[in-house]
Amino acid sequence: MELSPVKEKNMHHMRSEAEAIREQLSTWRETLHRHPELSLKEFWTTDYLKKELAAMGVEIVDWGGETGVVGLLRGARPGKCVALRADIDALPIEEKSGVPFASENPGVMHACGHDSHMAALLGAARLLAARKNDLAGTVKFIFQPAEEIFTGGPLMVKKGVLENPHVDFIFGQHNICEYPAGKGLVSPGPIMACTAFISITVHGKGGHGAVPHLAHDPVVAAAAIVSSLQTVVSREMRPTEAVVVTIGSIHGGTVANVIPDTVTMQGTVRCFDLELFHELGDRLRRIIDHTAAAYNVKADFDYNELVPNVNNPPELVQWLRNGPMKEVYGAENILPCTPSMGGEDFACYMAQTPGVFVWFGSGNPEKGIRFSWHNPAFNVDDESLIYGAALYAQVALDWLAETAG
Repeated sequence: MELSPVKEKNMHHMRSEAEAIREQLSTWRETLHRHPELSLKEFWTTDYLKKELAAMGVEIVDWGGETGVVGLLRGARPGKCVALRADIDALPIEEKSGVPFASENPGVMHACGHDSHMAALLGAARLLAARKNDLAGTVKFIFQPAEEIFTGGPLMVKKGVLENPHVDFIFGQHNICEYPAGKGLVSPGPIMACTAFISITVHGKGGHGAVPHLAHDPVVAAAAIVSSLQTVVSREMRPTEAVVVTIGSIHGGTVANVIPDTVTMQGTVRCFDLELFHELGDRLRRIIDHTAAAYNVKADFDYNELVPNVNNPPELVQWLRNGPMKEVYGAENILPCTPSMGGEDFACYMAQTPGVFVWFGSGNPEKGIRFSWHNPAFNVDDESLIYGAALYAQVALDWLAETAG
């Protein structure tokens, strides 16, 4: 389907309307920030979101999961269905942001800004509910659990969240503190990486550290495997091909003078090319098996593909830049985004239906808001909530108007 910006006479200016509810946006965000919950344990958050949406007249749908919320806003006229998605889980981090609305759940924090995503989507729901009679179609609000562990998106897709009604287009966004509030970032093509987790168990023969010749040392073999795996990147990939192989966890042995029987390792693999992503498991396995054999040990290897890449269709990016983002940010404040090797399970929705993912600036160094995601001092400038809420709403309004009839 070819899209073009909605004509000015049909355009609703969502940013000014979002500015009018700035206090409510901040209240939502502060309340959610005080009550962070880990992935698949977002029970308080789920109840809170349901109550807030129901008070707006949004229909709550039982999507089949224990946490997470799906809401429907059916327009006065028939049409297609657009979905707006926000993630809702927090991280196992002790907060050190110093804000007066800091986490009340010890050891858990909204250190990736998902509280701001929820507040923005609640704001969009309120703005769109007030214009229900203008809608030709349905808006589906998806408040997704467990993004941080890459399971919420796949679970929701498996449970059929993109059906009943069928979602024709899905839109998502994420804060980015390296840019100030009032800047929006989007680019065509892959902007976030395919992501896999890997696990390796090296099986040797334990023994006394003083007589290593009587053992088959899995520690030395594991060290060699870690080094050898990097040759996949440095010697098997084109220099322009972005690939990351990281071993982030190694465990083996308990005392200084005992060679253990086993060493376990865990890591992650990232790349942008989907075909290459499926091949990398076999390439890594070859290196692991042959390196283990060279050290007279054996190795078990698991390559767990979690999510594909977030790949923005060029035609939808063009429509977004020339329409909703221009309306909310102004053309001069729309920037290209640098592709990230981070993973995002929004990709699982995009694998099933057309969609776009963007970034909204959320930093403000003058206010001390300069720490990036997963940092104990992470914070978000509340000014960004206005742009986040407005863009969610503007995308829904414009897309439904453009595809009506």
